[in-house]
Amino acid sequence: MAYSAKVMEHFANPRNVGEMKDFSGVGEVGNPQCGDIMRMYIKVENDVITDVSFMTFGCGAAIATSSMATEMIKGKPIEEALKLTNKAVMEALDGLPAVKIHCSVLAEQAIKSAVADYYRRQGIDPTPIVGEIPPCEACHT
Repeated sequence: MAYSAKVMEHFANPRNVGEMKDFSGVGEVGNPQCGDIMRMYIKVENDVITDVSFMTFGCGAAIATSSMATEMIKGKPIEEALKLTNKAVMEALDGLPAVKIHCSVLAEQAIKSAVADYYRRQGIDPTPIVGEIPPCEACHT
């Protein structure tokens, strides 16, 4: 299983890693049974994600996809961040082995989960905006 240089760079030197204390929303996806758990924090001001961080327990691909996803949504309006797909994360990392694609799906779901939490904290039903966040297929949960 070969990883791209970008995957290795984001694994060895992850961006935006750590717990955020003054977050606007937090989302957690994954399952200990599949071995990957992602928690993503967002800080929102005027509908823009001004800061984002993550904590991931998992393989190198899970850490790399979390890192890349945070880079891709930082400074973006929520509406734009919600359009980020797992395919875009994989492309930004110059690809992932087939058995690691679920890591990019978790990164996409972590963003949506954090945004959904942000809206819930505002007293807004997130489902019409964020949609349903399906369970991790790799985890079978």
